[in-house]
Amino acid sequence: MIQGRHGPSDDQQNGPAGGVYEWFQRGVKLLEEGSPAAAAALLERAAQVEPDSRSIREALARAQFNSRRYVDAIGSFRWIVDANPAEDYAYYGLGMALWRTGDIEGAQEPLAVAVAMRPDLRHYVSALTQVRATLRAREA
Repeated sequence: MIQGRHGPSDDQQNGPAGGVYEWFQRGVKLLEEGSPAAAAALLERAAQVEPDSRSIREALARAQFNSRRYVDAIGSFRWIVDANPAEDYAYYGLGMALWRTGDIEGAQEPLAVAVAMRPDLRHYVSALTQVRATLRAREA
């Protein structure tokens, strides 16, 4: 457990056992095991203590997305993109979360950026193709 000079913080005393690294590890494991809501709860706690950790934020964004908390996932993916504009996965996640909220136009740009960065990833290309087809169909 991470402790200050006077012992554990109130947040840690009332939270799950262990410290930030253990919360992160358990959160990722829960996510991999198909429990995204439980993972998100642990990862949110970890992000509160370590707000600048991109690895925690990415896992949290994935957990939020997989638990259908798309608006929260948008915020988390945007944070990653703002912190590191070279993260293709964050652009992809942002685009997918926007798409799930119904913001098809908003989804197009981050998906296009993800495809420009990693044109070899078929799921990136497929998502962008579908978004653009939907936008074209709406115009017709």
